Amino acid sequence: MTGSRTLAVWRGALLACSVILYAVALSNQAYEVTSPPALSFHVLLRKAYSIGAFAAIGFLATRSRLPGLARPQPVAAGVGLYSAAIEVGQYLTGVREGLASNAFDVLCGIVGGALGAVIARFI
Repeated sequence: MTGSRTLAVWRGALLACSVILYAVALSNQAYEVTSPPALSFHVLLRKAYSIGAFAAIGFLATRSRLPGLARPQPVAAGVGLYSAAIEVGQYLTGVREGLASNAFDVLCGIVGGALGAVIARFI
């Protein structure tokens, strides 16, 4: 594959993954399946999932070589903004977690994004 075709594949994967993860984040059904409230540690499980999902976004963003996203810090900031957009979407669909919980979720986005960016630089 040529360089521009490779970038197109990475960028397409980033777009697809971002859209899918956004939809999953707004789905109560997805939360119930992946981290049932009956589990005493379901919140911890959800936060671990979110860091992993945000790491995937950070990895794909780094591999996509989008302008301004060559280093982990801007990737982490961009994924943090994506995480904040998810929080807004959840709020608009009736989820009321509170500001501290929303801030922690955005922090998970920043950490996950940075983690994915660092991994992408080593692969």
